[in-house]
Amino acid sequence: MDETYGYLLVHFIEDPEHYAERIYLDLSEGDDPERWHPLNGGEPILTSPLGTRGVRDPYLVRDPETGRVYIIATDLQVFADGGGSDGGSDWYKFSHHGSTNLIVWHSDDLVHWSEPHTLDVSRRPDGTHAQLGMAWAPEAMWVPDYYPADPADPGDPADPDAGGDGGSDGTSGGRGAFVLYWSSTMFADDDADHADPDVYDRVMWGATRDFTDDTFEFGGVFIDRGHPTIDTTMLRRELPDGTTRMYRATKDNGPHANIWLDATDSPRWWEPDAQWHVIQENIGVDWTPDRHAGGVEGPALFASHSDERVFLFVDVIPSIGYRPMVTHDPDKGFDYLRSDRFSMAPHTKHGGVLSLTRAEYDRLLAADGSIG
Repeated sequence: MDETYGYLLVHFIEDPEHYAERIYLDLSEGDDPERWHPLNGGEPILTSPLGTRGVRDPYLVRDPETGRVYIIATDLQVFADGGGSDGGSDWYKFSHHGSTNLIVWHSDDLVHWSEPHTLDVSRRPDGTHAQLGMAWAPEAMWVPDYYPADPADPGDPADPDAGGDGGSDGTSGGRGAFVLYWSSTMFADDDADHADPDVYDRVMWGATRDFTDDTFEFGGVFIDRGHPTIDTTMLRRELPDGTTRMYRATKDNGPHANIWLDATDSPRWWEPDAQWHVIQENIGVDWTPDRHAGGVEGPALFASHSDERVFLFVDVIPSIGYRPMVTHDPDKGFDYLRSDRFSMAPHTKHGGVLSLTRAEYDRLLAADGSIG
């Protein structure tokens, strides 16, 4: 197996004067997660012609069975024609009557990307649609045993040649899937006009094998605090005893807005009976100009593969962009990474980090030509 080396960051740029809500990629300087260089000379890598034609909050995720890498992103253009949110962009409209599609690309080599397609996360298995007001800040986590094996099926459903016909419920029993999570307002089924004034943002979940409508299964509510909640990022960590702990950083967007970190040891962490405990609140407040805890959002969690550090990038709004947090033990929370070595282009906003192999890193570096 090729050695793990380097990191790829996907993000967008917020520029009220220009159409910058596109897909950008940055490559780490060697194996250093503190230093980043924009690919393609800082120009967009991908642009969406679909939906609103803007993409925000992109995320990179790999299918461990096929090696295919996906970019999933919010279908939202805020700064159309150079008109910024300060000039009156309609966030009520964006969140109550916005797109419920995600924009999806895939690649088998990280250099050549597919044409984009949409995934409608409001679609239920019976063909009806949940009354979602939008679908923002998607992320996904691979769960290798999402579909439990069916003991009544003598064949191995993960092996098409073994004679099994899948689970009795129509799923491909014993197989993995991506658990997908995103932020939405959700209205009652009979509120097609999305008129309920008491609706607020919650984090939702669903599952998919390949980010297509054909395999997507709508799940339901993942996080509900009784007030607006957005922008969840997650990290899976193996513990010394061989068990797994899940961590998530989320933006509380209510009256006491802040980013908080919690964790669970529940194997099926997306289900409503999973027990989560809060580790830290008010994360990243010192990075904001006025120490306002609500001035950060769009967190991105990832682990270093060369040491024990875990990083959390927080997006200082409206336009400053990512600032770093770090820890050697996420159960003790995150500290500020105050290092003169940290380097990232200004206005790098809300994305995700993918760990690379040495071959992938070298391929990206060779294909780019703008770093050197």
